[in-house]
Amino acid sequence: MAQENTKEAFNRSVALMKSGALDEAERMCRSLILEDPRDVNFLSLLGSVLLRKNQFEEAEKLLRSVIERAPDYPSAQENLGTVLLNMGKSEDALIPLQAAIELKPNSASTFFKLGGALKNLGRDEAGDAALKHAANLSPTQASLEKATKLFVEGKYREAETLAKELVNFNPRDVNAGLLLARVAIHARAYDDAEKLLRKVLEIAPRFIIAWHDLGAALNEQGKEEEAIVVLKEALSHDTQNASTHYFYAAALAKAGRTEDAADSYRTAIEIEPKLAGAHVGLGHVLKTLGDQEGGIASYRAGIALRPNLGEIYFSLSNLKTFRFSDEEIDDMIERIVQPSLDSESIAHFAFSLGKAFEDKKDYDQAFEYYSQGNQEHRKNISYDPVQTEVAHRKMKETFSEEFFSRIKETQPGSQDPAPIFIVGLPRSGSTLLEQILASHSLVDGTSELPDLGIVSQMIADKQKGRSFPGGILEMNDAEITSLGQEYLRRTERHRRGAPFFTDKMPNNFAHVGLLHAILPNAKIIDARRHPLDSCIGCFKQHFARGQTFTYDLFELGEFYLEYDGLMKHWNAVLPNKVLRVQYEDVVDNLDKEVRRILDYCGLPFEEGCVNFHETKRSVRTASSEQVRQPIYNQSVDTWKRFESHIDDLKETLEPLINPSDPSGILR
Repeated sequence: MAQENTKEAFNRSVALMKSGALDEAERMCRSLILEDPRDVNFLSLLGSVLLRKNQFEEAEKLLRSVIERAPDYPSAQENLGTVLLNMGKSEDALIPLQAAIELKPNSASTFFKLGGALKNLGRDEAGDAALKHAANLSPTQASLEKATKLFVEGKYREAETLAKELVNFNPRDVNAGLLLARVAIHARAYDDAEKLLRKVLEIAPRFIIAWHDLGAALNEQGKEEEAIVVLKEALSHDTQNASTHYFYAAALAKAGRTEDAADSYRTAIEIEPKLAGAHVGLGHVLKTLGDQEGGIASYRAGIALRPNLGEIYFSLSNLKTFRFSDEEIDDMIERIVQPSLDSESIAHFAFSLGKAFEDKKDYDQAFEYYSQGNQEHRKNISYDPVQTEVAHRKMKETFSEEFFSRIKETQPGSQDPAPIFIVGLPRSGSTLLEQILASHSLVDGTSELPDLGIVSQMIADKQKGRSFPGGILEMNDAEITSLGQEYLRRTERHRRGAPFFTDKMPNNFAHVGLLHAILPNAKIIDARRHPLDSCIGCFKQHFARGQTFTYDLFELGEFYLEYDGLMKHWNAVLPNKVLRVQYEDVVDNLDKEVRRILDYCGLPFEEGCVNFHETKRSVRTASSEQVRQPIYNQSVDTWKRFESHIDDLKETLEPLINPSDPSGILR
C-alpha cells in the first residue's frame, strides 16, 4: 500500500475508534496488519481498540509485541499500563506507565493512571503526588479521567458531580457531556440523557457513539420511531459502521418492524462478521418470524464468537422446542464453573442447563440449575414484596365502588372498542390467547406493549400535587378521556389496519380499574393457569427485564396471591367486565373456549382461530415456537415434575389449591 494511502487508512481507523465505531476500527486494523504484520502503528492502534472493547488479554499481547519492537512508543507504553490496570495488575502496570512518562513527561492522562496504580498498591503519598501533577498539567483531562474511572467503578454520584463541573466549565466538552449522559441513562433519567446527547451532537454531529447512546435513551422512553430516525441519521454519517446497523436493527425490532430488522442485522454482519451481538439479534428476529432453523444457525454463529456469553445459549434454550446435545450440555457444565464468568452469564447458563436436564427428564438436576439461575439473578435485582402490597392496596382504595359510580354517571374515557387486553401472570397462556385472537381477520396481534404503563404515570403531576394512582380522583372527565386517547395514539404504530388489536402486557392486570375509566369499551381477558404451574413456569423463565418477583419461590407465591386478590377486587367493583380464561380449559376443549372468547369480544366465529398454529405472524415472547404448534397438553400439571422441591410454594398457595387434590383449582 502506498505511504499516503497507509496514512489515510491510519487516520481513518483513529477516527473510527474515537467515534466509538470500535468494530470497524478493529476490522480495518486487522486487514492492514495482514498486509504488513510488523507495522507497529496499526498493531498499537489495534491494541488501543481492543483495550476499549475490554479484550484485555489480546490487547496485552499485542502491545507487548509493539513495545518489544518500538520501546520508545509512548502511547503503546501508556496503553499497556492501562490494560494491566484493568486486569488488576497494578504492580506490573508501573513499568510501562513510568516508561511512557519518561518518553512524554507532560502527559496528564499517564500521570493520572500512574497515581491510580500507586494508590492501588497502598503507596498513597506517591500516588497523590502523581495525581496532583496530572491535575496541574491538565486539570480538565485529569478530571475527565477521574470521572470516567468513578463511573466504571460504579461510583455514579461522584462521577456525575465531576462531569457536571466539566460541562459547566466548558459546555463544548463533548466527552464530558457524553459521560454525564451515560450517568443519566444509568439513573434511568432518559429524558435528561436525551437532552444532553442532543447538545453533544449539535457540537459534534459525527460523534457516532453519541448517536448510539441517544438511540438507547429514546428506546427506553418508548420512542422507538424517534430512535429509528436518530440511528438512520447516524448511518448517514458513516454507512459502513456495523455497530450503527446493529443498533438500528434493534430499534426496528422493538418497533415491530421485524423483517426490516433482520435485513439490518444482516448488513451489520456483512460489514463485521465477528460482531456477535448482530448474530444474536438476527437469531431473535428470525425466531420471531418463525424461522427456527435460521434462528438456531444465527445463535450458533454467536456462540462460536463468544462461547462464554451465556445469553446466547439461553436464547437457544428459550426456543422451547430446541434440544441441546449431550456435548453442548457438557460444554455448559464446564463453562458455568469458570471463576472469571460474570454473574449474568452464570444465570443464563444455569437456566439453560435447567431446561436441558428437564428435557432429559432429570427433574432433580433441572430444579437444581433453575434454582441456581434464580439465586444468581436475584442478587442483582431489587424487589420489595411490601411495595407490591402497598401498591395494590392503593389501587383498591383509588378504584373503588364510589369512583366507578361517578364514572358511570359522567361516562368519561375514549369510547373506541379497539383494544383487547390480555392480562395475568407471565407463563399463563397469554401468548396462546393472543395467537387465537390474532388469527381472526378483524384483529391485529401486537404482543406486549409498554404504553399503558407509560400513560398511567401521566396521572402524576408535581405542579398540581397529584401522584399515581390517587391523582385520578382529582382529574376531570376531559383529562381522564385524554389518557385513553393518548394510549390509542401511542399504540397506533403497532397496528396493521384491523379494527381491533391485542395488548398482552401481563402486568396490566393492576390497571383494570384505570382501563375501565379511560377505555370503557375495551375488552379485558384474565389469562389463568393452575397456580402451581403458573409459578413454576415463571421460576423456570429468565425474563429479559422486569418480572422481578419471579426469582424466589416464596416471593412468587406471595405475588400470585396479591394478583388473585386484586383480580377479585376488580370482579367485585366491575362485575362481568373481565373474562377469565383458564389455560387448562382451552387445552381440554379448544373449540368451546375459542367461541366463548370471540363472543365476549363481539367477534364472529372464524375457523382460523381454532387453527391458530397455521397463522403466520411475528411472535416475540418466550412461547413463540409453542404457539406455532397445534394445542397440546404437555404443559398441564408440569409442576408435578418438581413436586418434591416445592412444599413451601404449595403451602403459600394453599388458599387457591384444593387440599385433597392439588391438581384441582379453586375458582
